[in-house]
Amino acid sequence: MYMVDLIQKKRDGGILSDEEIHFMIDGYTNNRIPDYQMSAMLMAICFQGLNKHETVVLTDEMLHSGDIIDLSEIDGIKVDKHSTGGVGDKTSLVLGPMVAACGCKVAKMSGRGLGHTGGTLDKLESIPGLHVDVSKQDFIKQVNSCHLAIIGQSGELVPADKKLYALRDVTATVSCIPLIASSIMSKKLASGSDTILLDVKYGEGAFMKTKEDAKILAQTMIDIGKSLNKDTRALISNMNEPLGNAIGNSLEIKEVIDTLNGHGPKDLLELCFHAGSQMLMQAHIADNEIVARKMLQDAIDSKKALRCLQAMVKAQGGDDAYITHPELFPKTKEVISIRSHSTGYVKSLNALSLGIVSMKLGGGRMVKEDSIDYSVGLVLNKKIGDFVSKDDVLLKVYTNTGLSKELADNIYDAYEIVDEYVNKPVLVEDIMK
Repeated sequence: MYMVDLIQKKRDGGILSDEEIHFMIDGYTNNRIPDYQMSAMLMAICFQGLNKHETVVLTDEMLHSGDIIDLSEIDGIKVDKHSTGGVGDKTSLVLGPMVAACGCKVAKMSGRGLGHTGGTLDKLESIPGLHVDVSKQDFIKQVNSCHLAIIGQSGELVPADKKLYALRDVTATVSCIPLIASSIMSKKLASGSDTILLDVKYGEGAFMKTKEDAKILAQTMIDIGKSLNKDTRALISNMNEPLGNAIGNSLEIKEVIDTLNGHGPKDLLELCFHAGSQMLMQAHIADNEIVARKMLQDAIDSKKALRCLQAMVKAQGGDDAYITHPELFPKTKEVISIRSHSTGYVKSLNALSLGIVSMKLGGGRMVKEDSIDYSVGLVLNKKIGDFVSKDDVLLKVYTNTGLSKELADNIYDAYEIVDEYVNKPVLVEDIMK
């Protein structure tokens, strides 16, 4: 079997056999197939696509290219959730404690942020002392004891995806739905949970720009999960504005704490209720959404969810005093109010632009080697559908380096204010099973 023949076959619209996909992934992972040939294959896949069976086989080959975590020592059904990423997306840090407080076992591996999207691990590491590099045995022990662990991904999981993603990133082959789906699902399946809930976001602040593409990606991932015997469901959610009000690491942790105290932004809490209800049903803890939603609300009202977060932070070496006293987080040198130049209703709010502003303040990375200032970021005061009077505060900028005219202009450009009344956007557009 020769790689050049497979490239030609896919270039001409052919269907790759199971054996050919195995040859390709095994050969590339073990350095028998060079980058230039795999680059050509990735481009052929971008143009010709993969059918459902090819996508499932590709995912399975990537999944088995490295370790698969065995979580059988954790009692009960293990649930996991994955978001395709967005600005201000701190959902896992609210949702994990909520469902854990209801009896779910949440064994989650997360990633770091790059570009305008913040990483869950970076947010957690804004808590002094907290470590995300946890051994497998400690991971299992922690989930059994406090029902919740959020840690970094092992270097041994899905090496094929690590190599392929690095290559896709430099060959303009990232935005191909079968490749996106197989990349996400191979990592989720290797992480060992029994069920997977996907939060597939669309809009200006998300990777998928349209609701239609988000649904295609979600269905592709659901099909993969079902073909490999995993209960997989998906939410389709709107990321045309940031989720919640805070953008930036410790600012988002403070918002997580507010939300678990019952005082968080309505959109963030609503997304967590939708996602948490599905996860409780997947774990057979609740029979329907009404029962599940009540359980989640009780977890917040009783402070059980907050105590779950605190227990996780303590178990991972973090100073849990920060959860009960968020005022301990370091403050920035300046807090600058951005005030509206006009009166009207917020029609649109460019999440991508605001995410980039936060990153340029030091709250994110352009490249993996960049360091992060955990304290900086933005806190929104006005979002889509809100009425704004001239000189009202649109948002506050938390900065240690001032605010350049360019970044201030970028913030103003992110807001579109009109005279006509604007409805609040629908956050969760669909639930797919």
